[in-house]
Amino acid sequence: MKTGDISDRTLLAWIPEIAATTSSVLDKWEAQVENHSEFEIDVHKGFHTLSGDVISCVAFGSSYEEGKRIFELQEEQMQLAILAMRTVYIPGFRFVPTKKNRTRQRLNTEIQSSLRKLIEINGTKCEDAKNLLGLMLSASRAGSEFRMGIDEIIHECKTFYFAGKETTANLLTWATLLLALHQDWQDKARDEVLKVCGKNERPNAENLSNLKIVTMVLKETLRLYPPAVFLNRTATRDIKLGNLDIPAGTRLDFPVIEIHHDRDVWGTDAEEFNPLRFADGKSYHLGAYLPFGIGPTICVGQNLAMVEAKVALAMTLQRFAFTVSPSYVHAPMLTFTLQPQYGAQVLVQKV
Repeated sequence: MKTGDISDRTLLAWIPEIAATTSSVLDKWEAQVENHSEFEIDVHKGFHTLSGDVISCVAFGSSYEEGKRIFELQEEQMQLAILAMRTVYIPGFRFVPTKKNRTRQRLNTEIQSSLRKLIEINGTKCEDAKNLLGLMLSASRAGSEFRMGIDEIIHECKTFYFAGKETTANLLTWATLLLALHQDWQDKARDEVLKVCGKNERPNAENLSNLKIVTMVLKETLRLYPPAVFLNRTATRDIKLGNLDIPAGTRLDFPVIEIHHDRDVWGTDAEEFNPLRFADGKSYHLGAYLPFGIGPTICVGQNLAMVEAKVALAMTLQRFAFTVSPSYVHAPMLTFTLQPQYGAQVLVQKV
């Protein structure tokens, strides 16, 4: 992204909006428990709505409802892309006017059109705001060193919409399931949140960094269930890595999930949930932990994802206690990200 990583100042300015969005989603959950001691909820669906609303807000200053059609279209695109990945690749076949290819073209055209409309509707108010669209529109002004055209802005928004929603929603889903399975860590995390934020105060820019246990839980979740299970990079020149001579043009595939579960790196309990691995002062090899990638191409949205996840998980712990529902089936499934195939059902009680 030519706009570069999101600055700390901009990110901190978004925290109240992230907290307000989270509160509105949790209010709906709380309404379901009014006449019941507990209720079942698929947190995977719930956190997708939450993450979608946050992305819409910080990207456009709009709401989930305004961007809902874009999310639906991108979901259709993802399913078609998965089908394409599972079929034999024939060079040039994507230009043949088959039913699926026509659908792909229609979806892409409609997404771009919808984003263009959102930019036109929200552009004026966004330019003076601190959201993503405002930052990019500022960069599109004449004379800017990082000038961006409208098509480039649309492309960046497409990426931000999809990647930002999927990764954060899945992180919150797996973290909630892991805390539902490990009640001792759920209690520790909740005690910390109540100590730092109190019963009713929302996390803010001043106290968010004090949520050490919540951060450890999220980092361990990203180790066990990374959003992307593999990364690939292509060598642009001849290089030597250790004893390996790698010629230019070679594509290297890095199995992130295998690295994250490597017993030689993480110990004999590498398959187990142990947030203490990420306690202050503990170290690990830099190349052994890469949930957001590594190096110059590291994900520009990683800080936003972590802040959003901290706020949402902390506020969820303030209001609810949860256990795994008997209807939950553990079946991690790889699409573009690692997600629960049959949803993530938990039983929720009001704290």
